[in-house]
Amino acid sequence: MTVKVAYYPGCVAQESGRELDMATRAVAAALGIELVDFPTFSCCGSGFIDEANMTLNIALNARNLALAERAGLNTVMTICSTCQGMLTHARHTMKHDAVVKARVDQTLGKIGFQYQGTAVPKHLLQIISEDLGGAEMLRPLVRRPLTGTKVAAFYGCHILRPHDVMKFDDPEEPHTFEDIIKVLGAEPVYYRGRVQCCGFPIQFVKPETAQRIAGNQIREAKQGGADAMATPCPLCHISLDTYQKEAGKAVGEDLNMPVLHFPQLIGIALGLDPKTLGLPRHMVDPQLLLNKVSVSVPA
Repeated sequence: MTVKVAYYPGCVAQESGRELDMATRAVAAALGIELVDFPTFSCCGSGFIDEANMTLNIALNARNLALAERAGLNTVMTICSTCQGMLTHARHTMKHDAVVKARVDQTLGKIGFQYQGTAVPKHLLQIISEDLGGAEMLRPLVRRPLTGTKVAAFYGCHILRPHDVMKFDDPEEPHTFEDIIKVLGAEPVYYRGRVQCCGFPIQFVKPETAQRIAGNQIREAKQGGADAMATPCPLCHISLDTYQKEAGKAVGEDLNMPVLHFPQLIGIALGLDPKTLGLPRHMVDPQLLLNKVSVSVPA
């Protein structure tokens, strides 16, 4: 089964987190997902533009969705929970708020766009769980089972909440990520922080608080026996991986926890090359996890 989607990588995956884009493209090819690139997609606003001008943020994301519609594509695939949240919020607002919709329609009309409502944003996690048959579709593709490892999913905020807008999984007790972890051969770690904030939204305003939040989440996963964490959000990855040294200092512990992007975890189990998955780019060496499945990360 092949699924053709408009690919919305977001900003981080195109710059500091290029390993996420690398892994996504490799895994998408293995899963039969055809990615259509749109160089003129704009940033989703990441929640910051929304705070200053909500209508502008809706317009930016409605335009992104309209670009996919114009190309005849009904699914916009995201790989960032925050992008998923912003695009879904825009779609929901255009559907339920006539005043904002009128303003956005007027604005987009000036540049020749109109969002009809047919293009739907879906995270890669959702596409696997909802469109490709669920976690079980991965089982016959697994070439390198993650047997003997424990992986802690970190959902973060935006892919789950607000639930009346996102309409994905259970915001308090989700299971879709853990379902996939099990099929890949690993044991999922259940811990309270998996559905809480990573601290990124205040990283540049209250860095000490942000790092303490991230440190607490990592420490809890570690206490649960996790060999690694995995997240569907590159902003969460920044908090948990890039700032892990600072997070460890904030909670007074050497955390040393590998943190994988969601498609990287899948790619390892599918037997894909670690370099192709961008694993050498991580701040915390993922070799700590890969030793358990006899894989080496190239220098």
